[in-house]
Amino acid sequence: MKIYTKTGDDGTTGLQDNSRVLKSDIRIKAYGEIDETNSVLGLILSQKPDSDVSNLLVRIQNELFIAGSDLSNPDLTIKQNRVDDSMIANLEKHIDLFESEIAPLTNFILPGGIQIASLFHLARTVSRRAEISVVELALKERINPKCQIYLNRLSDLFFVMARLVNKRANTADVIWKP
Repeated sequence: MKIYTKTGDDGTTGLQDNSRVLKSDIRIKAYGEIDETNSVLGLILSQKPDSDVSNLLVRIQNELFIAGSDLSNPDLTIKQNRVDDSMIANLEKHIDLFESEIAPLTNFILPGGIQIASLFHLARTVSRRAEISVVELALKERINPKCQIYLNRLSDLFFVMARLVNKRANTADVIWKP
């Protein structure tokens, strides 16, 4: 099977319901940014984080595929490969778990610290951009609202994980000084 099909040479791409939309469509942008988030997680995983972090990231990578699939299927009557409450609950569980390991936040912090913390901040900003595109899409079309919630929690988790890996490396967060 060849990787190229030539069907997108006219600037369109296919959705799961077999409709075709422009590659510049907000739906394509939204799940493209989810894919970009997933790529950043691959970069983080290449840094060999602790096993609890690695295992969670691999799970999130698989869930991001579900989120992309969810957005690529405008037929909401199809229930397969949809973001669901259990995925959101798992993110919240890990936010709470990791927050219990770090000091309460008393200042704004800047992206930084060790390299992997900086990569988590990058993942946070990319996932936030994906969330913004999903919000924009939801203004135009009906989507699974849990996609938006999942991405919101995900960016929160990445913020906490940036702080967590800094703490585990005995590296202070970079405090914003106005």
